[in-house]
Amino acid sequence: MAEARRMGKSELYAHFADRFDMKRADVRAIFEELNALCEAELHRAGEFTVPGMVKVVLQRRKARIGRNPATGEDIRIPAKTVVKARIIKQLKDAVLPRR
Repeated sequence: MAEARRMGKSELYAHFADRFDMKRADVRAIFEELNALCEAELHRAGEFTVPGMVKVVLQRRKARIGRNPATGEDIRIPAKTVVKARIIKQLKDAVLPRR
């Protein structure tokens, strides 16, 4: 597959502005509000879903013992919370080749 250039933020805003006959500033405001809503919902409920695309969830990882690959000695990895994005099955099926 040829290496394709990924779409940047300004190109994304321009696409939606053209598609829905809106100003780019209005489109940017919508995406900023979506981002703020996602952050608020992650704090409140621990998950946020963009229907048909992605589910963003908080995942709590336990503390564990790891290994330093350079020296081989055991190290303690502390517990932490991470943000994970889970792609909705319909989108995966539409994009990924069948096995």
